[in-house]
Amino acid sequence: MLAKSSENIPDIVIGRLPLYLRALRRLQQEEKDVTSSHELGKRLDISSAQIRKDLSHFGGFGKQGTGYRIEYLIEKLQDVLQVNQEWMVVVVGAGNLGIAISRYRGFQDRGFRIAHLFDVSPQKIGLAIDEFVVKPIADLNKTIRDEGIKIAMLAVPAEHAQSVADQLVDAGVQAILNYAPINITVPSSVQIQYIDPVTHLQHMTYYLNEG
Repeated sequence: MLAKSSENIPDIVIGRLPLYLRALRRLQQEEKDVTSSHELGKRLDISSAQIRKDLSHFGGFGKQGTGYRIEYLIEKLQDVLQVNQEWMVVVVGAGNLGIAISRYRGFQDRGFRIAHLFDVSPQKIGLAIDEFVVKPIADLNKTIRDEGIKIAMLAVPAEHAQSVADQLVDAGVQAILNYAPINITVPSSVQIQYIDPVTHLQHMTYYLNEG
């Protein structure tokens, strides 16, 4: 694995790396072998200087005048993001959203595999959903500990998100993707990201013309 820089790399830089990786995969699908920071910048609306600066945190990946070999840069970014392995993920909440997440095939071949689906409802526990059988949340702690799972997705109502997050952290989860429309508190050692479509829609409506 590529050694990570010892410097304190800004989180905003880490957040752009998956965008670069996605764009590179698209270029690879287009059967291109080489790209440049200028081409990536045009596709992502990010300046070429910013892309070069971001990548420089992790070493030299290209040569001036020749650009980046796409396959090589994909491999190196996978190393940096630690998605050159398969991470097992649990989904908590077997409602419409949780089921949709579990059925989403976009995680495959990108470093993640949905391993288990949990819920608290007696009506849902034991249901077969594709290759999953919904597990009781009472089994959450043991399953996570036994299988060494470090990542979870929360698709539960807002009022239950904090208590479920507490259980996940207690079981050893180190990263949570939260779909519940509420901020939750976790230790500083735990990574958390939020996905709330309403807040993004409200952000955009500010810029819309009235009427």
